[in-house]
Amino acid sequence: MAAQFGRRLRRGATTTAVAAAAVAALSASQAPAAPHPGDQAAAGATPPGDSAATGNSPYHTDLPPLNTPNKPGASVNLPVTGSAEAGIPASVLAAYKKAEQAVAGTDAACRLPWQLLAAIGKVESGQARGGKVDANGTTFSPILGPALNGQGFALIRDTDGGAYDGDSTHDRAVGPMQFIPSTWATWGQDGNGDGRKDPNNIYDAALAAGRYLCAGSRDLSLATDLDRAVLSYNHSTEYLRTVRSWFDYYNRGTHEVPDGTGVLPADTGTGTGAGAGTGTGTGTSSPSPTPPSTGTTPPAASPPATPPATSPPATTPPPAKPTPPPTTPPPTTTPPVTPSPAETFGSLENAGTGPLTATAGEAFAERVKVRARNMLGAPLARTPVTFTLVGETDTRFAGGKSTVTLTTGADGTVTAPALTAGERTGAFKVTAVAGTGKPRILTYTARVTARVADTVARTEDKALTAAPGAAFADRVEVRTTYKGTGVADTAVTATMITDAETPAENDKGPYFKGADGEPVRTLNLTTGADGLLTLPEIHADDTAGIYTLRLTTASGATLTVELKVEAPAA
Repeated sequence: MAAQFGRRLRRGATTTAVAAAAVAALSASQAPAAPHPGDQAAAGATPPGDSAATGNSPYHTDLPPLNTPNKPGASVNLPVTGSAEAGIPASVLAAYKKAEQAVAGTDAACRLPWQLLAAIGKVESGQARGGKVDANGTTFSPILGPALNGQGFALIRDTDGGAYDGDSTHDRAVGPMQFIPSTWATWGQDGNGDGRKDPNNIYDAALAAGRYLCAGSRDLSLATDLDRAVLSYNHSTEYLRTVRSWFDYYNRGTHEVPDGTGVLPADTGTGTGAGAGTGTGTGTSSPSPTPPSTGTTPPAASPPATPPATSPPATTPPPAKPTPPPTTPPPTTTPPVTPSPAETFGSLENAGTGPLTATAGEAFAERVKVRARNMLGAPLARTPVTFTLVGETDTRFAGGKSTVTLTTGADGTVTAPALTAGERTGAFKVTAVAGTGKPRILTYTARVTARVADTVARTEDKALTAAPGAAFADRVEVRTTYKGTGVADTAVTATMITDAETPAENDKGPYFKGADGEPVRTLNLTTGADGLLTLPEIHADDTAGIYTLRLTTASGATLTVELKVEAPAA
């Protein structure tokens, strides 16, 4: 419901002629010279009254003074002094700038300007009643709007049991940024880090307003997105124009003034003017009431004694009106239905996806999970989300697919199908995309690692014996595997050792032959297809005994083989 107020013009004209011209221009439009493209579209999509941040509660309509802080296009750096209207109380100004920085750290694409928060704060509460806040930024007394009882305002029945607004029958807008309790329950923030979310604290309220304005995929550097954001705060074209007037004013320059000394809008008896301070009045201006009927009918004006000279004679009948030709009514068209913010996709976020890693040929333990939210920040069901594998990979979703589209559930979440790694190792991407006009994309990095042998074993357990000075008749054959599957190209070190307890290289006993025929007791080898490896021929020296051959893979799997050197039986 658009707010219904008498428009208050501002003071400060330097000359009567200039003031008259400027007031006439502003009274006619109260908007920038060129209309913003999104005004009509956004206004046409007005949702129910209780969906706005303020519940469409009343607001100040005072306009900025004619003498702006700087010329258009001049520096927006903060001057030390300036017009009284350009001054913003120190704590309030600090809260706006801190909120801008906080939002930039989490949603840089929104490009929230603190001057927009200042404009809304001016229109909603006169900058927290001129900056009447304590050292922590909390107003000395609550700023409450009128009861939203449907009598001149929106009808919003109590949603907080009076916890925020002290009214257990109807809701009231609360605090310097005038949030209704149901909106604060969703968007409330702890802007000053005291562990509380207090709508009457300017730091908490400014940060909540910033995040609310940035809901969805808005880019506030675009006029259309900024207009939609302001209209989502209060569904009124007049409200938008008033906020934009102050936004442009603050963009031309402003300065800091001590807390409690800010200029307040003209008072209308609602507790918001210069004399306000009880904390029980509205944080905004009230609508102008309709004058009551007196019950009497004003006398009709007497006709003049002599008819005007231009009146036709009484005996002359008026000319007959020609009968218009029959017309064909235009075809009836059904206007397009614009979904409300509660039904409109706003953002996409990670819903707890863990690291995406898997060994070649195995299933990934984690699955991509995302959550869709509407323009108000609440979970949004029935939202299509497309998951796609991007990059050089043979990893696939269940069913061998590389692209899958699923729909979010009642809690706004949806989980992609399980991924199974292929044989190609390395990194690739998984994307989740939702939305059409301004789609949101989440990108996850996934990685497939090569199989690493966890076991090395002989292919047969035949005893290995040789006579002194002879070669072993049987060759040693082993296989490296990972969970029972052979792993090719596995590095294996074969060493003749003294014993298993102290595996130093032995200087006697069995040996391999090097290229020059000399004894070699350590070899570096590599498995072939299916992880198979056959060791070179092993020779025995003249010393009889039982010896140990140890095989170790690069991944740490080990195998010991017993070699016996003994003279043949007589």
